[in-house]
Amino acid sequence: MGLFNWLRTVLFGAPPQPTGDFTPDQPPPAGRDVHPVTGERVSHSRARLDRLEYRSSLIRTPSRRESAGSDPPYQFAHRNPRTGRWLDLTTDADPRWLDYYGLPHLKTPADLADWLEMPIGRLGWLTHRFCDDRRPPSAQTAHYHFQWLNKKTGGHRLIESPKTSLKGAQRKILSGIIERIPPHRNAHGFVAGRSILSNARPHVGAYAVLKLDLENFYPSVRYSRVVAIFRSVGFSRDVAIWLARLTTSAVPHDIPRPAGGHAAVWPYFSRHLPQGAPTSPALANLSAYSLDVRLTGMARAYDVTYTRYADDLTFSGSYRFAAAIRDFAPLVTRIVRDERFKANRSKQRIIRRNKRQTVTGVVVNEKPNISRDAYDTLKAILTNCAKRGPSTQNRGAHENFAAHLRGRIAHVAHLNPRRGAKLLQLYATIDWSR
Repeated sequence: MGLFNWLRTVLFGAPPQPTGDFTPDQPPPAGRDVHPVTGERVSHSRARLDRLEYRSSLIRTPSRRESAGSDPPYQFAHRNPRTGRWLDLTTDADPRWLDYYGLPHLKTPADLADWLEMPIGRLGWLTHRFCDDRRPPSAQTAHYHFQWLNKKTGGHRLIESPKTSLKGAQRKILSGIIERIPPHRNAHGFVAGRSILSNARPHVGAYAVLKLDLENFYPSVRYSRVVAIFRSVGFSRDVAIWLARLTTSAVPHDIPRPAGGHAAVWPYFSRHLPQGAPTSPALANLSAYSLDVRLTGMARAYDVTYTRYADDLTFSGSYRFAAAIRDFAPLVTRIVRDERFKANRSKQRIIRRNKRQTVTGVVVNEKPNISRDAYDTLKAILTNCAKRGPSTQNRGAHENFAAHLRGRIAHVAHLNPRRGAKLLQLYATIDWSR
């Protein structure tokens, strides 16, 4: 305190302290801690999440009965690695949950083989039970076709398409078991009755939209998590293990590596959900159920809307949400990490109302709509097909280019029927004999 200020305090007393209340004749001070419209102080203290703790009392301990005899209790039973005795892993099934979801009562591997209408030996062959490390010894003997694709943002993605025998078993598991287990209400990808439109519609008219992406979504879902999914709906431990082996993949060690991307193959050596199997999208949704529950709860606490389409997470809200995004986004990343997924920080986007807001390719500023750029591009392709012939526009080398165009037109018509009708008129003028 200077001499002048000290004398003023002695003669006139201490000056009144500011109260922080804003009145019409006292404009709010400018700064990042004051909202420019309401004048309210914005707190930048970061919220904290309590770390999850394991509580054994909440977990149902499975029954592992050892057989005293020298013969296995059922075919393909497991041995206790410490005692060498046979284990009976079929005693912990919960028929109440099986009945609740309308699932078949399968207790042993033989029951599963009968339900799949195949010999039990073939079931063991499909799961590589007779191979070391439960994985195919070579790419030639694997039950998947492997193909590497380049990602648009860099890196490589492995497509694992099941061969005929395994695909038939997976389709029956999908229709008879997995599709009867409901996903979270905020999951819109690969769910009957939901689409990219139902995923985008809740975010229409929002002040701000936050978009995040889960990195390597399918390889992140490991074998143990798939076993837990089947266990949670009432199947015995042994049947859950066999179902998980039928719906996951562990690539052989001699799988061809992508050019310049030898490290890309490492996540696929562990047993995981294969991208390309008919069961993988639905199982991925179920594996993210706990993630959806936690993100929905946090969104409700912030008065924010949340949806998920496959690996795309979307949040939207008012200007208050825009002011809190700096604290909100790290909490989302923390929850994603706790649920054993990984957020792709390079794809995080914050879009405010003054820019074009898109959610899974749908513009949501005022109403769900197709973007003008996408519409103009497809319109130009159809126009050139009519003038120069469709062969000049099939740059993607599609085997059925007509079906490809009809699918794109149907997508536009789903979002904007008026624009879809115009594109159909152009499509009708194409001469497919050229």
